[in-house]
Amino acid sequence: MTLYLSRLRLSRKPSARALDAIINPEEPGPRIDAHHRLLWAAFADNPDRKRDFLWREQSEGEFLTLSARPPAPSELFEAPAIKDFGPRLAPGDRLSFALRANATRARKGIGRVDVVMDALHALPKGARAPERIALAQREGAAWLSRQGERAGFRLIGTEVGDYSVAVLPGHRGRRERQPQFGILDMTGLLEITDPPSFLIALSQGFGRAKAFGCGLMLIRRAE
Repeated sequence: MTLYLSRLRLSRKPSARALDAIINPEEPGPRIDAHHRLLWAAFADNPDRKRDFLWREQSEGEFLTLSARPPAPSELFEAPAIKDFGPRLAPGDRLSFALRANATRARKGIGRVDVVMDALHALPKGARAPERIALAQREGAAWLSRQGERAGFRLIGTEVGDYSVAVLPGHRGRRERQPQFGILDMTGLLEITDPPSFLIALSQGFGRAKAFGCGLMLIRRAE
């Protein structure tokens, strides 16, 4: 399996900077939606192409992608920094990680639900705000531990740095039906138990909303 880890920076050319208000809206939901469309500029080489890459916004105007193909040149980006991604892992290896994920679980009769939203909705409205981060920590850690059971790793520890809800634009109709999803930002430590399974899961991403900047796990050897 050949993968590519790439760093893409928005072009500083005047023709690209003129689109900044469209590419980088201030509101989180429209911003994620705009970046979702933007990243296709580097990977959609034909109209029938299906997404085969993961991405995340790393900082203002900078994105990381993990893909089965190198990103193509685009006038919207500077020349990408691309490197082969094929870590050699063995059982027992410990890795530090950073993951931005939309964590869900199946609820009978409902379908898939966000794990944190689901836990919050079980509380009275007045108690939700004070418990938000504590529930995000508990539910995020439990969800990622379950992911490890099928993805070849054991979660040693994780910390939720942030939990937010992205509301996508363009919806018309009742507010409760507006498309939205929760985003967990997690860092931590894991131990590899099954290297092939882990690498497959890493290439496919974790959780849902992968088209909107979730699912890409960044790893490095633990100290």
